[in-house]
Amino acid sequence: MSRHPRFYFSLRSPYSWLAFHDLLRDAPEVADAIEWAPFWEPDERNDQALRERGEQFPYVAMSRAKHLYILQDVARLAAARGLSVKWPVDREPVWEIPHLGYLVALREGLGREYIAEVCSARWQHGRDICDRATIADIATRLGLDPDEVSNACDDDGLRARGVELLMDVCRDGVFGVPFFVHRFTRFWGVDRLADFVAHVRSKLAPAGAPPAGDAPGPSADPGHAGGCG
Repeated sequence: MSRHPRFYFSLRSPYSWLAFHDLLRDAPEVADAIEWAPFWEPDERNDQALRERGEQFPYVAMSRAKHLYILQDVARLAAARGLSVKWPVDREPVWEIPHLGYLVALREGLGREYIAEVCSARWQHGRDICDRATIADIATRLGLDPDEVSNACDDDGLRARGVELLMDVCRDGVFGVPFFVHRFTRFWGVDRLADFVAHVRSKLAPAGAPPAGDAPGPSADPGHAGGCG
């Protein structure tokens, strides 16, 4: 279990995109203080590696009713932030392609820039982020090696690192994203980001300091955590 607060995000998830947007806008010091951990549905090869280590990825297929709700909910939440959404179409996605590409960007000190570019490509331009050409284009714009980033899923070392990250998902009990965890304290959904920020700020504040009062405000709809798998 990590001693540091951790933000589990998925480049697949619109709620992760919104949480990423809000975190950097409203609590940049918290963004700097936490670990950023990718979450993705593994392909057959990585799923087998997890099973060999006695774990099963906690993913449940989404119902049609939930999918239709998310279409409406994300459009509403994005509009409230002044963001537009162009829904992508996923055709036989391999989520290792964008998420292992993230590990290359992270190694080069451009992890957040990569997340921003990939989220924009997927949610604001409707691009297929499992298309290696899309990831290569993003890498080029960031000044990264496009072949290395777009083909990261073919690298055995990055594959092994990916399995370790998926093991962390299982150990931390992550069942959907965005998911925020610090030791035994957990929050799920973009609507719980304010609680996570307050929690982290309370740990960062000097002893005796008053609690921070500028955490992002709660959602108008507290009944839905704004999380998905």
